Amino acid sequence: MTKLALRPRQDADLPTLWRWVHGEENPEWMRWDGPYFASKPQPMSYEAYLEKAQTVAHSPDRQIIALNGECIGMVTRYEEAPAGGGWWELGIVIYDPQHWGGGLGREALRQWTARTFQETDAHVITLTTWSGNERLIRSAQSAGYHECARIPEARHWQGRRWDSVKLALLRRDWPQQ
Repeated sequence: MTKLALRPRQDADLPTLWRWVHGEENPEWMRWDGPYFASKPQPMSYEAYLEKAQTVAHSPDRQIIALNGECIGMVTRYEEAPAGGGWWELGIVIYDPQHWGGGLGREALRQWTARTFQETDAHVITLTTWSGNERLIRSAQSAGYHECARIPEARHWQGRRWDSVKLALLRRDWPQQ
């Protein structure tokens, strides 16, 4: 039986995180995670990564997606300005394509949504992606999110224009209350 959990980063996760963020030349996940942004993580040796990771404090707003205890991705959240307004933006990434398409992202998003509503004053939670990331859009919709904004042709990538897509979920519409 597979068990998916969200948890704080552990030292044992660092080799996996380094591999997918700095160790792979062109990891597949970056083709879906805002590929139109020119900035990519700077190449970094494993040793330099470990040193830097030790200086980053654990945050309840960044959690590891663990499958049977093993790091497969990360979820993040931040409060949109102004603070206290009740608007939180979420992010999710599952690094290895072998874990795509089986509902793990949807389950991680459901767990992260539930925790965000439990742990914050969120009135509304949003996710932002692009029209080419149909898997994330479907996962978010399956988790209860609804498309609330689509900016046509706002993103340029690989010689083509893509829409920016924002999905939202109000606290009162969250079925797991």
